[in-house]
Amino acid sequence: MTEQQRQHDGVDRITAQWRAVRPDLDPSPMAVIGRLSRASRLLERGIKENLTVHGVEPWEFDVLATLLRSGPPHVLTAGELSSAAMVSSAALTNRIDHLVEKGLVERAVDPTHRRRVLISLTDTGHELTNRLVEHHLTGEERQLAGLTTAERDQLTGLLRRLLLTLGDHTEDPAPR
Repeated sequence: MTEQQRQHDGVDRITAQWRAVRPDLDPSPMAVIGRLSRASRLLERGIKENLTVHGVEPWEFDVLATLLRSGPPHVLTAGELSSAAMVSSAALTNRIDHLVEKGLVERAVDPTHRRRVLISLTDTGHELTNRLVEHHLTGEERQLAGLTTAERDQLTGLLRRLLLTLGDHTEDPAPR
């Protein structure tokens, strides 16, 4: 048994308490869900700290990265961006206003459909987002340093299966 396997986390304490007070129940689902929930909070905290170094909030990075990964010319309709960023159109409007003020994105009326708004990266936004992506991936690499490549691959597969089971499907994972 490795040292890490002998260590206990907060979820071990909680499941042990449940086993003691309700030995008739199997708390193993809590062990999985609790760890996913705690890991999510800790990972999000690390991402926020990493991006704050560059004066960027995670939601700002999410919008900028969504535009960058959409590929050249890095333009999406407000609806496409709202869907990809998984936020309401009202929330997106506020976010875009903020990013326009910072000079990172531009908003324009779609010349082919006047009721549609196009959002695009400015040159400054494009340059910043490319730097942020590199910094972000370095931070994520640091967060996953305790896992081997094989463990990461295994965890990726297990989490994909869980997400699919929970209904998180996409039609086409390939770039446009």
